[in-house]
Amino acid sequence: MTRRNSPVYTLGELAERLGARLAGDAGRQIVGLATLKEAGPDRVAFLANRAYLKDLADTRAAAVLLHPQHGDACPVARLELDNPYLGYAALSRLFDPLAGREPAGVHSSAVVDPSASLGARVEVGPCAVIEAGVTLGDDVIIGPGSVVGADSVIGAGSRLHANATVCHGVVVGARAILHSGCVIGGDGFGFAHDGAGWHKIAQLGGVVLGDDVEVGSCSSIDRGALGDTIIGNDVKIDSQVQIAHNVQIGDHSALAGCVGIAGSTRVGKHCMLGGGVGLSGHLTLCDGVQVTGMSLVTNSITEPGVYSSGTGAMKNAQWRKNAVRFKQLDDIAKRLVRLEKGRDA
Repeated sequence: MTRRNSPVYTLGELAERLGARLAGDAGRQIVGLATLKEAGPDRVAFLANRAYLKDLADTRAAAVLLHPQHGDACPVARLELDNPYLGYAALSRLFDPLAGREPAGVHSSAVVDPSASLGARVEVGPCAVIEAGVTLGDDVIIGPGSVVGADSVIGAGSRLHANATVCHGVVVGARAILHSGCVIGGDGFGFAHDGAGWHKIAQLGGVVLGDDVEVGSCSSIDRGALGDTIIGNDVKIDSQVQIAHNVQIGDHSALAGCVGIAGSTRVGKHCMLGGGVGLSGHLTLCDGVQVTGMSLVTNSITEPGVYSSGTGAMKNAQWRKNAVRFKQLDDIAKRLVRLEKGRDA
């Protein structure tokens, strides 16, 4: 399907923008992107995973973006790049229907406190709320129904999609993207128990998001209890992620869906946490750590590398047998120590 007001580029223009080598008709017009299987004669497809090589021979795409090593196998025009996936990322932004449109200004149903400061070309959508003391940088877009709490700062070029919430005293850097349903700066989980019930601890810190941060839908980043929760530059956070109070995440790290990080844990730079990973509180992960999906981390990690926990899925009958063996490991280890001591004697 071609979207309304879709941009049109020639293959030559796309090759120039990507710095790619073009083999084919430079004047061929392109209106969008598609998969190898679904692309028609006005679309560019891409091949970045060898698993999809089987689809290359039958593609009907106008051209395929791929690595030079696969060029001879391509039956249509091609754009050759050493990193075709990175090239695909660049092309996707060219055809993004949200990019390049004129800002619509402040909608008549939006509520903007008179003390708020709005930069140039700011858009505030229907029923959005901008509270007292807020600063919105140039080219900020606040989607319908979104709320920006008092004294918060949204950096230039950032976008809040519909129904995103930035609570009071939060700082969001430049070019951030906050998707629908995410909450930045809600209260951390802080309670004191008196033996009979719970007493709430006021969360007096804030949240600071760096530049180029993206937060997926329905994710939560809690404000600090005293100091701030800090998310570094270029951190990418998937949907349904929970980041507790006073967590710190280093620049260029990425968190996949359903990650949960308990309070005061520090994640280094260039770290990757797979889907469903859980980090206990008050831990430190050094730079360059990758934790595979569904792993539970209960101790600090001081050396970069790939870490995993748990076991992969297997038939239930085999899992039951293995579970029994897991319970016996401590006894087996103790028996082994006794045997080794006996041999030494």
